[in-house]
Amino acid sequence: MRALCVEDDAAIAADVAAALTQAGFLVDHAADGEAAWFLGDTEEYDLIVLDLGLPQLDGMTVLRRWRAGGRVMPVLILTARGTWQERVEGIDAGADDYLPKPFQMAELVSRARALVRRAGGQAAPRIAAGALEVDTTRMEVRLNGAQVFVTALEYRILSLLALNQSRAVPAVELLEHLYGDDDTKEVNALEAAIARLRRKLGPGILNTRRGFGYYLQTDA
Repeated sequence: MRALCVEDDAAIAADVAAALTQAGFLVDHAADGEAAWFLGDTEEYDLIVLDLGLPQLDGMTVLRRWRAGGRVMPVLILTARGTWQERVEGIDAGADDYLPKPFQMAELVSRARALVRRAGGQAAPRIAAGALEVDTTRMEVRLNGAQVFVTALEYRILSLLALNQSRAVPAVELLEHLYGDDDTKEVNALEAAIARLRRKLGPGILNTRRGFGYYLQTDA
């Protein structure tokens, strides 16, 4: 899963990025509104954590531009502005959740996970796909009730596929969400990770729809 942290306070941004990374996200950072607007408009993110008090363009303007441009990624507003009127303004502008500063990092991570699940049509933290279960809170994978030990990369692959059970996810989309703009990303690396997962899960769990992408078997 890929997240964008929009925060001009370097210390807060580093803490948020570290917490989201530990929770399984690949995190990009923007320190001003112009950079945030460009990244959110041109890149594919599963979540954006957006501060309102930004240089160049304020966060509310950035959010309105994203929504006016048809961008539908979940947005969690993170700001020192805490009045109910400002919260209503943020929600009306298209925010999905609102967390005032100061905040507990565990709450931010919990809300972030919930927004991503909701965007994928999932409500519970444990996402079932047939015999496979992805626990997005503990970052664990179980098959027929038994834990399957996976790497961080393998977990991100399975969680992304579990959140997109209604379709096959193309390799290029998986690469984008797993590696972002890293120039070293390669299809071969993704195929190697898929092969490792298939060995761990056994046949018929992680499948390929030729010409469309990868998907999880949803029948038990």
